[in-house]
Amino acid sequence: MSADALARGDYAAREAGLREVFLVALEGDSRAYQRFLKELSDVLRGFFRKRLQGNLDEVEDLVQEVLLAVHQKRHTYERAQPVTAWVFAIAKYKYIDYLRKNRHAYRHDSIDDAGELFAPDQEQAQDAARDLDRLLSDLPAAHRAAIQSTKIDGLSVEEAARLHGMSESSIKVSVHRGMKKLASILKGRS
Repeated sequence: MSADALARGDYAAREAGLREVFLVALEGDSRAYQRFLKELSDVLRGFFRKRLQGNLDEVEDLVQEVLLAVHQKRHTYERAQPVTAWVFAIAKYKYIDYLRKNRHAYRHDSIDDAGELFAPDQEQAQDAARDLDRLLSDLPAAHRAAIQSTKIDGLSVEEAARLHGMSESSIKVSVHRGMKKLASILKGRS
């Protein structure tokens, strides 16, 4: 998978690419494993950068912790499951541990993101990732890319606009319309 696909926030391509490389790596291919860890590092940096508001030292520490946990727990990965759901479950738990240790420094954090941090188990996190992927696939490409970049990958509106070659207002409108469409889809399913 190319770094461009990762940067574009193409969730399905990111999942497919990471999964393919990871499965080859699990068979003992050290080059594939190095590639997997490099691509995963880039994804994790975006995930933690949003949450730690640019504190690059802390971001790198958490990325390394997650990579170490992925390495130590790679034997627990179920090959039929999305690798990104498995990795993000680990990342979220590492982030929760970090917040517990640094409670005093993050008392000002918004609770808007708190709901996404508390998945009772890995299976539920994997289910949620599959559901999200299905929901996003129902959106037009521009809306899907804007939501993926800003809401999931943690890019700023400015970064997402540069990445997708759109204006900042177009990104905002795409996110707004996409979220409205998702709400409509979810309301129709309930």
